[in-house]
Amino acid sequence: MTIVPVLYVVGCAAPPVLSITTLVSGAIERGWDTCLVLTETAHTWLADQLPDLAELTGHPIRVRYKLPGEPDVLPPAEAMIVAPATSNTINKWAAGISDTLPLGLITEAIGLGLPLIALPHLNAAQAEHPAFAVSVETLRGAGVQVLLGTDGHTPHSPGTGTGAGFAWERALDRLPPVAARHPVSE
Repeated sequence: MTIVPVLYVVGCAAPPVLSITTLVSGAIERGWDTCLVLTETAHTWLADQLPDLAELTGHPIRVRYKLPGEPDVLPPAEAMIVAPATSNTINKWAAGISDTLPLGLITEAIGLGLPLIALPHLNAAQAEHPAFAVSVETLRGAGVQVLLGTDGHTPHSPGTGTGAGFAWERALDRLPPVAARHPVSE
């Protein structure tokens, strides 16, 4: 019996989210049962794609916290990729702010010791804010793989970040191998 590990893809409202199917498809091809969680704005931007994304993943797309007592509609995550991760998400995450479902999940994931990969998308002016560097170091110190520069995203000039050529594959390459997490048993 083969057990498929569960990956949560958490997408924030930055231009690359418009092609998040690339990341979701890549994760599925690598053997992950992939669930998609979006920020409210990313959800709005992807409104036309949501039915196809739900069909691709086989799971509902989550945006908001469930009501107390409601069952979880997604299986528990074993790893998470936050991509694109905005400067807002990086800074709130590092501060432990959980005022949205995506932030709540990724904040809790640190305490659970899950493999976490963050692929930011931000401009150079945002990256120069002193809080951003502190937040990146805080997250890295907590075990989050934050992919910046040659490892992932190089901040672009303000007004020029289209998301073309976003480093989805680099985030996928940082996931633990599926076979190492769930050996196939007959």
